[in-house]
Amino acid sequence: MRNKGQMKGTDQELTTGGKLEEVGRKILAAARNELYLKMRFLDVALGSLVFVMDAGADGLGTDGLYLYYDPQYLGGLYREDRVMVNRRYLHLVLHGIFHHITRRNGRGERLYHLACDIVTESMIDDIRYRCVLRRCSWLQREVYRRLRERMKVLTAEKVYGVLEEWDLPEDRLAALEEEFRADDHSYWPSDDDSRKRSEIENRWQDVSEQMETEMETFSEETSSKPGGLIDQVRVENRERYDYRQFLRKFSVLREETAVDLDSFDYVFYSYGLSLYGNMPLVEPQESREVQKVEEFVIVIDTSMSCSGELVQKFLEETYGVLSENDSFFRKVNIRIIQCDDQVQTDERVTCEEELRAYMENLTLQGEGGTDFRPAFDYVERLVQDNAFERLRGLIYFTDGKGIYPVKMPAFETVFVFMQEDYEDVDVPPWAMKLILQAEDIS
Repeated sequence: MRNKGQMKGTDQELTTGGKLEEVGRKILAAARNELYLKMRFLDVALGSLVFVMDAGADGLGTDGLYLYYDPQYLGGLYREDRVMVNRRYLHLVLHGIFHHITRRNGRGERLYHLACDIVTESMIDDIRYRCVLRRCSWLQREVYRRLRERMKVLTAEKVYGVLEEWDLPEDRLAALEEEFRADDHSYWPSDDDSRKRSEIENRWQDVSEQMETEMETFSEETSSKPGGLIDQVRVENRERYDYRQFLRKFSVLREETAVDLDSFDYVFYSYGLSLYGNMPLVEPQESREVQKVEEFVIVIDTSMSCSGELVQKFLEETYGVLSENDSFFRKVNIRIIQCDDQVQTDERVTCEEELRAYMENLTLQGEGGTDFRPAFDYVERLVQDNAFERLRGLIYFTDGKGIYPVKMPAFETVFVFMQEDYEDVDVPPWAMKLILQAEDIS
């Protein structure tokens, strides 16, 4: 049993802790309100994090659901510079909006965290409101300059790739971490915690999409220059595609002669053999439906805008799906067509070996303008000439704008765009559109 002195000390600690928590909440609420007054489109995002006091936090941090703060640190930062409190709060929110917390996907933790901080701080430095305004250091300006020479919009994935290329020595890497670090990333869920990552991803996907709509409504408040917040949000809100999974959708169901083990009951089969000698009660079904790639067309845009390296990666990924176990029929019929403003080559592939040989000896021909119509006209003629038994679809790999056919073809069509500048491209309503980054197919 505790004595009165112990109880009094405990009560004092609880009272002190309660006051610190209350003060911390007020500071964060003030920062949230100040940010909202200047950026109304951040309303939902700013209110998405629940404040939680954590004396063990290294400053401020978030897991995408809660905002953790060390009350001593927060109070000292507020007394020193209220603008820095606003920036720290916005930094945490932008990590959620840009999906940094959930999309590391096996990348090296140290470089990925640095990349996320660079992207977030660069975005805040582009916002010219006094509530977040500060003078950038020479090192920060130099990093922004070098990165923007490589990309129009900074994303964590691309900045991570550049940091890998730079291969910085330890002292320079530590200097960048010191310069851009603004929060505690130890709360971010690991790649193995799929349940929590899914919950966080879904919440911030909804927030980001709503924010994009609000930004377009309050367009005068947002920056329209390259690298502006609205551009960044549009990039992050692009649907992420698993190209392998998409290609599997071009599979067809076809009945093959094979033992269907899934529907075979060994109990009845064995019982029949024991009871009647060689007469089983149940015979295995001799046919089953299997999902396999059978016939489709790949068109490669060989205009100047489409590099051989990206084409190679695209074909490698396609080959990866086609070479999976049990994914080929005994006969396949795949046409790989190169086209710029006219059809340059047409290669017929009937097996894995031929596809591999095509990839190994790939030479792009053309480099003219981009016109999608010749390829469609050519495929239509192939169909009319009975070159296909059952053409499942056409995949057109391109990263440029071109002239589309007016008439809807008789087969499914998807345009796969590789776009470094993230400018939207309108395709006809009868076609599907995928926008992939290089890392999506690498």
